[in-house]
Amino acid sequence: MILTTTEHFPGREYEILGLVKGSTIQTVNAIRDIGAGLKTLVGGELTKYNEMMNDARALATKRMIQEAEDLEADAVIGMRYASSSIMQSAAEVMAYGTAIRFI
Repeated sequence: MILTTTEHFPGREYEILGLVKGSTIQTVNAIRDIGAGLKTLVGGELTKYNEMMNDARALATKRMIQEAEDLEADAVIGMRYASSSIMQSAAEVMAYGTAIRFI
């Protein structure tokens, strides 16, 4: 599956199949959340939250690709990520774009 952030796929003719998306809501466990809270006192990178967000993006992307494959798409153009806080220590990540099939 080809994924691109561009709005068009140059040099190829294609038909638009529609919007595809994938999402997940992730959180870290309570003990790690307490550790991250303490880390804010001294500053620095919150590596467990980085790992959580990387895992969330990967899962959301995988689910978006599955939706595109179900439509027999060849690529997803205009691919984007969005995230939002659901509750303290939990975030939703969504991957979305336009599924296309080459002619």
